Amino acid sequence: MKLSFRWYGEDDKVTLQNIRQIPGMHSIVTAVYDVPVGEVWSRESIAHLKKLVEENGLVFDVIESVPVHEDIKLGKSTRDHYIENYCENIRRLGEAGIRCICYNFMPVFDWTRTQLDHVLEDGSTSLVYYQEQVDRVNPLESDSDLTLPGWDSSYSREELKNVVAEYQAMTEEGLWNNLRYFLERIIPVAKECDINMAIHEDDPCWSIFGLPRIITCEKNLDRFLKLVDDSHNGITLCTGSLGCSGKNDVVHMADKYSAMGRIHFVHARNVAVLENGFEERAHLSSCGTLDMFAILQALHKNGFDGYIRPDHGRMIWGETGRPGYGLYDRALGATYINGLWEALEKMGN
Repeated sequence: MKLSFRWYGEDDKVTLQNIRQIPGMHSIVTAVYDVPVGEVWSRESIAHLKKLVEENGLVFDVIESVPVHEDIKLGKSTRDHYIENYCENIRRLGEAGIRCICYNFMPVFDWTRTQLDHVLEDGSTSLVYYQEQVDRVNPLESDSDLTLPGWDSSYSREELKNVVAEYQAMTEEGLWNNLRYFLERIIPVAKECDINMAIHEDDPCWSIFGLPRIITCEKNLDRFLKLVDDSHNGITLCTGSLGCSGKNDVVHMADKYSAMGRIHFVHARNVAVLENGFEERAHLSSCGTLDMFAILQALHKNGFDGYIRPDHGRMIWGETGRPGYGLYDRALGATYINGLWEALEKMGN
């Protein structure tokens, strides 16, 4: 297990030195953030990131993420251009020592929440998703609120309406076909570069606004892994994305896919599943719905040696900054992961 921490670059209020001081920290999870989606990252930008990370005593070997252009997901005539750019990014990252790339295939909207600063009982604030708030938004109505947290703000209102309409005209099978087309072209390159590609589940793991979402459950993950049945085609097991649906048995999935050697990255996050959505909580099992010990136990049993990071944290102790990505609660999460893993090592489980 390689403990890692997400860092949003030199503008991040959480510094590399802050992260370095977390016991057991191994890798930095980052990306080139100033290049438009679909374009090639310069070798100079990649080398600069690597230098910053290594100067602070950490390892530069996992990227989150190299975003997939919407034209690829929609299967447009321009997709081959963007796929070739994607392959070139894989090659350049491989040259720099990257061993794992996290990405997703979510149409339009990345992670979606309805509030970023919900006050929990203990006074901390967290990210939450309440279905009734989502139901009040219609992306195709010009007078609707199109600013739910987690959405890509680079879209104008009209652009967002147009791309949503394109996806609403697409079936899930159409999206599966486009994903297969993408994988058949990038996985051979990843294999040549010895990079593990790790798809992130849809967050949340159900359809929103009638858009197709396919990386959502065990059945669909099974299908995904068979699209290109190669060890370099794997998953990011996001406990919160999968665990926000009571239909997903995350402990079972951690056991199954780690035994197959197809989990390359883990996002460890606890959530409290509610009738109308979910709330992100502290990593401690008793704070939410998920059994974090059992999840890590399953990974440990199967010899998991990939990357794991404490995912979204609460804002605690008066900290301000990027919601979900402060220092304090994620550092507590990292220490919790360390403690569970050390116990598993010494127990021989």
